[in-house]
Amino acid sequence: MEMAFRDAALAPRILALVPGGIGDQILFFPTLASLRQRYPEAELAVLVEPRAAAAYEVCPSVNRVLTFPFKQQLSLADLSDLLGRIRERPYDAVLSLGRSLGVKLLLWLTGIPKRVGYAPPGPGRPWLTDPVPLKPAQYAANMYHDLVQGFGIVAPAGLPQIRLKKTDLEWAEQERRRLLGDAAQDYVLLHPGASQLSQEKGIQKLYPPEKWVKVVRGFREKRPELPLVLVLGPEDEQLAKGFLSQLPDLAVSRPAQLGQLAALIGGATLLLCVDSAPMHLGVATQTPLLALFGPTEPERLLPAEGPFRFLKAANGAMESIVPEQILQVIFPG
Repeated sequence: MEMAFRDAALAPRILALVPGGIGDQILFFPTLASLRQRYPEAELAVLVEPRAAAAYEVCPSVNRVLTFPFKQQLSLADLSDLLGRIRERPYDAVLSLGRSLGVKLLLWLTGIPKRVGYAPPGPGRPWLTDPVPLKPAQYAANMYHDLVQGFGIVAPAGLPQIRLKKTDLEWAEQERRRLLGDAAQDYVLLHPGASQLSQEKGIQKLYPPEKWVKVVRGFREKRPELPLVLVLGPEDEQLAKGFLSQLPDLAVSRPAQLGQLAALIGGATLLLCVDSAPMHLGVATQTPLLALFGPTEPERLLPAEGPFRFLKAANGAMESIVPEQILQVIFPG
């Protein structure tokens, strides 16, 4: 259904509630891009968890980023404050990835006239004005993009895309020169980390460091001329000790900002990683990658087409993947 505006002379205002981490935000970028294409003059805002706000450093579609701790235990005062913040601006439409009744009730309480979310079509659901069927058995970016059907948009999702700042591209080039010298051009990135929240939830996405060490050594034997760089986030320092104690000559990069990390990934010949935000940045920069999956499903988190490969652990146990399997995928035949 096409959106009715407050005033034909005013640009529409659209708010998207996007719980989840940085990876979820990147997977939501195609949805935002389609909304921006349909409503080029719109004020497009997102409401995200504080831990995920950095994703919008590289998103070209959004005007405003608001934060709210969706996953914390919230009081009525917290929710009242949130509703007050939302009502400060008269939004024309709101959409959300959230599927719970609580999220749908929140959308209704905002008073925003157009409310788009997942629900079976049919009467008797006052929380949403434009329900969209949930189809979870697909790439998550496509599932999220189904929400634009609530705006009358019928178009393929496409892959997530990002916009890299000139300063981030310059930083990545300087970092490459610092680590590898002026002569080296191609490099492979290894990002072994995953979010702290996934680890706290008991979602075992990490591959044992001692096995990564065997992968690095096997890689060096096969391609000694191709530099391999270990890239770490703030939460990966403890994990890094398992590498650097055995590979003290391994080049290490610690990007301070997500845009810098994205630029470094975009310049790589290959990215080796687990199911994590850098994997989604690899997709968005069209960087060839090999991702290791434990309990999560690669078919939902990687597109079916493109230079993206994965290895799925038996029974979700990451240690079941042996280094030789990884090397075989990198160097087939």
